[in-house]
Amino acid sequence: MKLAIMQPYFFPYIGYFQLINAVDVFVVYDNIQFTKRGWINRNRILADGKDIIFTIPIKKDSDYLDVKQRELSKSFGIESGKIVRKIKATYQKTPFYNDVMPIIEECFRCDSFNLFDFIYSSIKLLIQFFQIDTEIIISSSIDIDHNLKSQEKVLAICENLDADIYINAIGGQHLYSTETFCNRSIELNFIQTKSIEYKQFDNKFIPFLSIIDVMMFNSKRKIKQMLTEFELV
Repeated sequence: MKLAIMQPYFFPYIGYFQLINAVDVFVVYDNIQFTKRGWINRNRILADGKDIIFTIPIKKDSDYLDVKQRELSKSFGIESGKIVRKIKATYQKTPFYNDVMPIIEECFRCDSFNLFDFIYSSIKLLIQFFQIDTEIIISSSIDIDHNLKSQEKVLAICENLDADIYINAIGGQHLYSTETFCNRSIELNFIQTKSIEYKQFDNKFIPFLSIIDVMMFNSKRKIKQMLTEFELV
């Protein structure tokens, strides 16, 4: 069984969904420390030919809390409205705007003000849109010692779920030992996204933007093809 484990990200780049599509079970970390300057609650979209960052506002709290312990800010309703209006203004003339914008708006309408619940809801809506049938599991629901860290925690999850292949994002190569995984009878692979380029109006192509950009410029059929454009190393 192929397994992947990742932090939750809001409207991440296409490589995140390639990883989900490549495995049988995808585990989303909820009991992992929130990283203030990471990409959990922010991403990049296209605006006037340049990439800009949008950020989901969260309530000020301890920097040591897990993602599932963080809450959206009281100003979320106002700020999210600004983000949605910016997305509309930026992408309203794209070929698939009418198909995609309702999904994006639905992601922003999640009832929960818990940060993890909010992002997890959007991930489920998007994989449904892409017709990905991978099983999604929340990490804290798995019966392991959750005090374990990094590689040992990943190995414990793999063994609990009977995974014999673990696939991680390419950026994690320095975090894991192929020999250690092999000694535990688990094959370790990393997913490398191939060069993906498409027409963004008449601008010079800007790669690795939020999946929002991919969805606005490409048909669902084309995106499903893109989800397979990777190699395992």
